[in-house]
Amino acid sequence: MIRTRLTDRLGLAHPVVSAPMARVAGGRLAAAVSGAGGLGLIGGGYGDPDWLRRELAQAGNARVGTGFISWKLAEAGAQGEALLEEVLSRDPALLFLSFGELGRFARMAQAAGVPVMAQVQELAQARAAVQAGAMALVAQGTEAGGHGASRSTLPLVPEVADMLAREAPEVLLLAAGGIADGRGLAASLMLGADGVLCGTAFWAAEEALVPEGQRRAAMAASGDATCRSSLWDVARGIDWPDQWNLRGMRTDFQDGYEGRLEALAADETARAEWLDAAARGDARIAGPIVGEAIGLLRQIRPAATILETMIAEAAALLGGGWQRN
Repeated sequence: MIRTRLTDRLGLAHPVVSAPMARVAGGRLAAAVSGAGGLGLIGGGYGDPDWLRRELAQAGNARVGTGFISWKLAEAGAQGEALLEEVLSRDPALLFLSFGELGRFARMAQAAGVPVMAQVQELAQARAAVQAGAMALVAQGTEAGGHGASRSTLPLVPEVADMLAREAPEVLLLAAGGIADGRGLAASLMLGADGVLCGTAFWAAEEALVPEGQRRAAMAASGDATCRSSLWDVARGIDWPDQWNLRGMRTDFQDGYEGRLEALAADETARAEWLDAAARGDARIAGPIVGEAIGLLRQIRPAATILETMIAEAAALLGGGWQRN
């Protein structure tokens, strides 16, 4: 065991949380991570009620949490609040909020007795999340897969840790972005984090909802194959706020449109081609949404094995295994 404030506060064996990746982090994955001693989160993502109910059922009696995209919940209005209320009525381990003001969503969770974990990409967001009553922050570096911003994990995490130590010492801190093995976990703890949030590492889990073609492509790739872009959002017709774009694996299709995404937005045939490829797992057109840490992964394994290996590696390093003769 690696004991931290996170493990003590949430009753975990290990200070590792799996990211609520939209359409990827379903009930089986979340339950597997929680069952292995971490905390698994189901990705509520863009607020599809039927998908979310199905995946909550897949988690069974496992103690898991649920994540939502804050700006999308706000855009959904009363329907978004109703879905959140439905999730909170199930007494999740926590509510994970990203990308937007916590506002009334945090207040709804707090009224239901559910702790809030907020993902942030800069210091101002971290302070705002503390003011909104977040129990824990996730400082996400640009190395992360999926949506994010421009700050890097290595300097962002200790800067947020220092701010919390001065202004809100009771608030927990997790690191995210580029963390996929025990080295990343050990380093994050040394930077001042109480634990880590891992997306790409569990994207490569057997239980993740990932098409086989995208898995094969990602397992052969290095971190050099990833980039940040809004192409994924344009292709899907999702109008994300400008301050956040997305990291995934680049493709020839993407290279053909990068720098002229307005042309893709206007080309219904091209967008239909991309969506069809994404559904089929054709990574030559629709690149997998993964982070730079994909270069550290070479096989698909059970989530429990991923977690147990990470903990064993980190424990060895923290015990002095980093020293060289």
